[in-house]
Amino acid sequence: MRVADIEADLAQILVTEQEIHAKLDELAVRVAQDYAGKDLILIGVLKGAVMVMADFVRALPFHAPMDWMAVSSYGAGTKSSGVVQIRKDLDTDLHGKHVLIVEDIIDSGLTLSWLLENFESRGAESIEVLALLRKPDAAKVEIRCKYVGFDIPNEFVVGYGLDYAERYRNLRDIAVLAPHVYS
Repeated sequence: MRVADIEADLAQILVTEQEIHAKLDELAVRVAQDYAGKDLILIGVLKGAVMVMADFVRALPFHAPMDWMAVSSYGAGTKSSGVVQIRKDLDTDLHGKHVLIVEDIIDSGLTLSWLLENFESRGAESIEVLALLRKPDAAKVEIRCKYVGFDIPNEFVVGYGLDYAERYRNLRDIAVLAPHVYS
């Protein structure tokens, strides 16, 4: 696919690469202050959070182990089904640890709500959420998210790890996907 073809699939750029990096740097400072001297583990949710996690952890001024969980509630669609399937579980025991879930986006909140309950049942000392993006108008359940990068409109977005049918993850900016692509 050529660059011109990709650009024709995008309705508008919502957040630029520069804005993303500046926000992740700012969030890393806050997390470093909040978790000074604590045993923190970062949990990324595959696949979307890979870019966020990579840039966020590089911005942290201390070492923090990472683990990954792969869950699915979307399939190839544009809306969450709310039915969560674990595709890859954690390798780390969360008992007694401070957990920071690093997410690309909070949409309906259904998957994240399930993850929070799941991690709580594993005996984590504390659980907080860092999300690069949040869609307040799409929420079906209330999620307490301590660290939010950007609130965005209820549009289907791609780029910076976010995909549609495994495409567009490699875009450096976050953009609204044009409806002709998925209708």
